[in-house]
Amino acid sequence: MTQPLDASRSRPLEGGASFSLGNRLFRVIWMASWLVLARFTPPPLHGWRRLVLLAFGARIGKGARVHASVSIWHPHNLDLGDAVLIGPGVRLYNQGQITIGARTVISQRAHICASTHDVNDPHFQLQLRPVRIGEQCWVAAEAFVGPGVTMLDRSVLAARGALFGDAVADGIYSGNPAAHLKQRKLRAADPA
Repeated sequence: MTQPLDASRSRPLEGGASFSLGNRLFRVIWMASWLVLARFTPPPLHGWRRLVLLAFGARIGKGARVHASVSIWHPHNLDLGDAVLIGPGVRLYNQGQITIGARTVISQRAHICASTHDVNDPHFQLQLRPVRIGEQCWVAAEAFVGPGVTMLDRSVLAARGALFGDAVADGIYSGNPAAHLKQRKLRAADPA
C-alpha cells in the first residue's frame, strides 16, 4: 500500500499531490486499461475482468464477480474473497486497503471509502483507513461504508445507509448515520 505524501510539504490544498508521481502514473495506466479492457465488456465476462484486476495487483478469490461499471481507485489495495459480488456502479475508493470476505454482496452504486483527512491538521493530511467487510455480508444499494469501518460476518447495511462505526456479526444497520436495528436470524440451509 502506498502511503500519502506529507501534506505540509506537498500542499494538496494548494494544488499539490497527495500521492507520489509513480502512484499517479500507475493509476492513469490502470484507469485507461480498465476503460479499454473491461469497462465495455458484457456482464457475463466476470472471468476476464478478474484477470484484468489480477494483472494490476488485486487479490481476487475464485468465482468473484466484478461488474464492468465498477470504479476501483487502486487494484493493489483490493482483496476480494471467493464468490464476492461487486454490483454495477459500485465505487471502491480504496486509497487504503479494502478487504471483502467470501460470499459478500456489494449492491449497485454502493460506495466504500478507505481514506479520510485529519480535520485538525491545517494542511488537511490524507489518512488511509482500511475497510474490512466480513464473509456473507450485504451492503445494499447506494449505501456508504466509511473509512476504518469493520463489518463482521453476515452483517447488513440497508439501502442508502451510511455506516461510520463497526458492525457486529449478524447485525442489520440502517439510516444515516446507520444505527443497529436488529440481529439476523438465519434459517438453516436446505440440504443439497
